[in-house]
Amino acid sequence: MNAQLKLLPYLLFVTLAACSTQEVKQTEVRYTAIPEKNNSNAANSQSGQVIGLTPPMTLMKEGRQLQLVKIMDGGICKNEYQGAKGAFLLYADTDDIERIKREKGTAIFRAFESKIQDLSGNVLQAAIDETNLAEDPFSLGEDETQQKLASKLVANFRHAATSVVSEFQKETSLTIDITAFQPSLVFYQKGCDESRLDQDETKQKS
Repeated sequence: MNAQLKLLPYLLFVTLAACSTQEVKQTEVRYTAIPEKNNSNAANSQSGQVIGLTPPMTLMKEGRQLQLVKIMDGGICKNEYQGAKGAFLLYADTDDIERIKREKGTAIFRAFESKIQDLSGNVLQAAIDETNLAEDPFSLGEDETQQKLASKLVANFRHAATSVVSEFQKETSLTIDITAFQPSLVFYQKGCDESRLDQDETKQKS
């Protein structure tokens, strides 16, 4: 099954097409720790509760400071039992954005946005495929399970993103980075339905 990552326009800090070097106010982002109440399928002891989270607004890469420009969310079922979902952060070099706007106009960023969304979905798919989501018989509880799985998925997401992001940068001359936001990750281990993942996202935004 293909991973789908969706842009969250209401969580947009800086749009690619109209980015400036002005300071961005730090905004608290609120996520609902998935899914329906009393659902035992998610390995998250805080299901149904709202957690206040603030992702890093900047990221250093190759000596450059990148700014958080978009937050995407997405989820995928690895099989009928296991899956994961969460938020994924897109960072970009604002100097690159201003240069490309001058050279090619702002319309180019619509194509960039579509390409980034597609490649992020592919990265998530690869990361999920590489992550063992099976229940750990030696785990001390759901909190430990969540933490271990989140750490593994973040590492696998980073590994899968490296070459893809590098290729994108060569093609576009826009320096970006895409990371999985570890505190937002939620895992399904006893049943996963992609149609319900979409429903959970809708509930989370309402």
